[in-house]
Amino acid sequence: MQKITLTVKEVAELLGVSTATIYTLVREGQIPHSRIRAKIIFHKESVEAWVKQGIAI
Repeated sequence: MQKITLTVKEVAELLGVSTATIYTLVREGQIPHSRIRAKIIFHKESVEAWVKQGIAI
């Protein structure tokens, strides 16, 4: 079964950036994400589409 959500750490590894960069992108509303209580999650398809748009980090 394929994983459909990613953690902050997994997205950072996927993009080759630090977790601090991911938290900044989340805080600025620049990366698609969801929150479940205090936990930030990313839908894998949304992140992949965001990357394909060529968003500069």
